[in-house]
Amino acid sequence: MEQQKAAAKSLDDWYRIAKKARWRNLAEVRTVYPHADLVGKCIVFNIAGNKYRLIAKIAFHRQVLYIKHIFTHKQYDQGGWKDGCRS
Repeated sequence: MEQQKAAAKSLDDWYRIAKKARWRNLAEVRTVYPHADLVGKCIVFNIAGNKYRLIAKIAFHRQVLYIKHIFTHKQYDQGGWKDGCRS
């Protein structure tokens, strides 16, 4: 239960920042989230001290952000989600 509260707070913080952001590219994302990584066409964000991973696609030209997945670190490591980031 305590971990879920920590994740909820971190996800809420991430959402509030991302909602206001006007990122134009990955470099600008990294000014706020230096550990954000590009995997195929998805950006991976570390959440709650790297206990969770948020997988998103960002259409920078339209300023639209799609949240594809939120995983625990263990679920993320299984890797099946990567297929959805190829196109």
